[in-house]
Amino acid sequence: MRKLTYFVACSIDGFIGDPNGDASSMMRYVNEEFLEFLKTQYPETVSAEGRAALNFHDAENQQFDTVIQGRGSYQVGLDAGTTSPYGHLREYVASRSLGTSPDPNVHLITGDLVGAVRALKAEDGDLGIWLCGGSQLAGQLLDEVDELVIKTYPQVYGKGMPMFGTDFAVTDFTLDSVRTFDNGVLVRKYSRAR
Repeated sequence: MRKLTYFVACSIDGFIGDPNGDASSMMRYVNEEFLEFLKTQYPETVSAEGRAALNFHDAENQQFDTVIQGRGSYQVGLDAGTTSPYGHLREYVASRSLGTSPDPNVHLITGDLVGAVRALKAEDGDLGIWLCGGSQLAGQLLDEVDELVIKTYPQVYGKGMPMFGTDFAVTDFTLDSVRTFDNGVLVRKYSRAR
């Protein structure tokens, strides 16, 4: 069984974006040390365009071979003219409004989201599935999330888009590791307590 990992950036107070979903203020923390961590541990989580610009476009996937994102997250790339932001992965977009995929590498999930994710998790493979976001998608898939990797940036938003857009539900995870960076970023890794 493959793992579904919610690999996400958030503020100290648990927001993945401002009230409009913008998290660009966090980008200033992607310094040389943090970028090296991403390049060696999670290179597949950097967009194809970013990998090319940073000259590691041919880096092998370390953790994931599949990415799932919601329409809102995917729309950011579409607005910039990118139809396959993670072309080095199998890309799935959960959307009831797109109609047809704008790219042959992007597969749409228009119906049973949980069933589709369970089918992906049941596939054979050494690499896992990256839940890229956003908030509402993560909320719908909370029961399927096996692992959290939370990149916490030293900012407080006060309000905005929560990590999980869902009703109140206590869900336990076990802390596996914490990595600290000189710029104040923390990367915490949790496993689902089942």
